[in-house]
Amino acid sequence: MSDSQIRLPDGRALGYAEYGDPQGKPVVFFTGAPSSRFLHPPIEPTEALGARLVVLERPGFGLSDFQPRRTLLDWPDDVAAAADALKLWRFAVAGISAGGPYAAACAYKIPQRLTRVAIISGVGPMDLPGALEEMPKVRQLGTRVARTAPWLLTPILWLASNPHRDPERFYERMLSGNSDADRALLSRPEMKAMLLRNYLEATRAGMRGFARDSVIVSSPWGFSPADIAAPVYLWHGEDDANVSLSAARHLAEAIPNCQARFLPGEGHWLILGHWEEILSELLA
Repeated sequence: MSDSQIRLPDGRALGYAEYGDPQGKPVVFFTGAPSSRFLHPPIEPTEALGARLVVLERPGFGLSDFQPRRTLLDWPDDVAAAADALKLWRFAVAGISAGGPYAAACAYKIPQRLTRVAIISGVGPMDLPGALEEMPKVRQLGTRVARTAPWLLTPILWLASNPHRDPERFYERMLSGNSDADRALLSRPEMKAMLLRNYLEATRAGMRGFARDSVIVSSPWGFSPADIAAPVYLWHGEDDANVSLSAARHLAEAIPNCQARFLPGEGHWLILGHWEEILSELLA
């Protein structure tokens, strides 16, 4: 792994890490929330398939400077600038969980830069009927606060979802919101070590980045999925207990050039067992 910062045209720093083959086909990866450059799919398939995986940290996470009042459609501009700095003209993007809307935004706004797009266990549009009710109670509460009193979100997250206060308790709470299949995966010592390191790094500068990200994914996207021109591959577990299944199905139907796979028995972390297949599609 190599990690560093990119200086954007407006002076902000954007943190990133690279995995896999430095000379390989580029794939830019967007994590969930809160997450950092330390969260990555399995390394062996990344190396074996010859991919150059670039994990970008959104503003306020890890090494990336906070950006007040940012919106979902600001992100593709940061991605394009980062790609320019890394000398990537065309590349694939993949977004997992809360990174899914950001992958969709890139597919909408900068399709000319993209080869393919993957949305994996992604958060769908949250303004769809019933989408909120399908999420865990704690996420429902967080979404309602993000919509109605966003100024309260930073102190609430500091109290309730801050890994620096008690990492072990934070991880146990995070586990409790997952399906049985996911809990089995995330209870593995190597997964716990990676994820705890990831969450601690993501919130190194506090909870503002997490709060702003929560507001963004809880709000209307600002564009229609029907206007996405880039080819999209959508993967979603039918036993995903973290995000709305119906919103993911809506997204799969709304995006014109979308190939979707809904996997029975798979949860939110299906990427751990299916990354080789997902990456093969992205690199084809």
